[in-house]
Amino acid sequence: MSVQEVLQAALVEALAGLAVTRVFDAPPVRAARPYALVEEAWLADWSTKDMAGREGRFAVALFDTGERPARLRALAGAAEAAIEAMPRVLGEGWAIASLTLLRSRIARDGDARWTAMSEFRVRMLRSEY
Repeated sequence: MSVQEVLQAALVEALAGLAVTRVFDAPPVRAARPYALVEEAWLADWSTKDMAGREGRFAVALFDTGERPARLRALAGAAEAAIEAMPRVLGEGWAIASLTLLRSRIARDGDARWTAMSEFRVRMLRSEY
């Protein structure tokens, strides 16, 4: 599995306990709100002299309905906590060296529709080739 697939699978698994209809790893064609979307990570080389490494940015989007985003605020907080608490060992030799929330935002997305976006930076090292 590629490092992209390993990271994506770990993120989807970390969010599995959220009170949403489903956690998607790609934009859905149709979905009932609230749902979560783990967007594809942008990865760059972060290797050391003797270990392969990647640094990347990824975002988790949450989509909900309602006149106010109260439920979405709670979901966004739960999603951020779940990602920060995910296991550091991802599999295939990859492990998280650091994981940082960069920014988050909730915005109106039409009538009675809301979107929350949380963006993270991750740095990973591979202990075996």
